Amino acid sequence: MAYKISDACINCGACEAECPVDAISAGDDKYVIDADSCIDCGACANVCPVDAPQPE
Repeated sequence: MAYKISDACINCGACEAECPVDAISAGDDKYVIDADSCIDCGACANVCPVDAPQPE
């Protein structure tokens, strides 16, 4: 199960830097996670100040 970034995202970029497989990138209005690359490690969720990354 991959993580997905909710609309709570504030575009701080903390999650992108933490992803060990570079599955996170800046989207138009929030960061996005490539579900095919995500390894479900939760590193992004652990550093997000607004709990935007959530398990799908």
